[in-house]
Amino acid sequence: MIDFDSKARAWDSNPAFQERAEQIAAAIRAAIPLNTTMRALDYGCGTGLLSFPLQGALGHITLKDSSAGMLEVLREKIAARGVANMAARQADLTSQPLPDERYDLIYSSMVLHHVPDTAAILATFHALLNSGGWLCVADLDQEDGSFHGSEVDVHPGFARSELARKAEAAGFVAARFTTVCEIAKETATGTRGYPVFLMVARKP
Repeated sequence: MIDFDSKARAWDSNPAFQERAEQIAAAIRAAIPLNTTMRALDYGCGTGLLSFPLQGALGHITLKDSSAGMLEVLREKIAARGVANMAARQADLTSQPLPDERYDLIYSSMVLHHVPDTAAILATFHALLNSGGWLCVADLDQEDGSFHGSEVDVHPGFARSELARKAEAAGFVAARFTTVCEIAKETATGTRGYPVFLMVARKP
């Protein structure tokens, strides 16, 4: 497993992470009619790189992560920028009871491949959304496990058709995919590109 606490302080100094978050945020803005009455959940939020570009277009954003280190950095950023509509909370939706709050939009970036039970987390997202609410998931296309190597032993990305099937089984409709960006990484055989998709689906 990756120790995200130890990586938190240096996370925002990686320009590739910043650029990827901006690209995913732009794809969400293009896909969803965002407005300032919407309540959103950023799950697996890290230091909030995806939420800050969306903050002005939404009413309130709850940012949840299991990493105390990431949340510490996030809270410092929220305070330093004087942002009033973002709240950080430590949480793991895979092991804790379903919270009471409900949302109009749930989004996550590069989180799903770390979650062992994909079907269960999609069902949780469905339960947390209001009727008509949107789900946006950015993650890796299916790959051979070389992206993380031995650090992650959960999912080597996702086949889009299979993820769409799981989303629909959880109760979502009209799952659609776009390619948002490509992550270049050095591997044993040289530089390789790993495509990142955005899946958008809706709760009826």
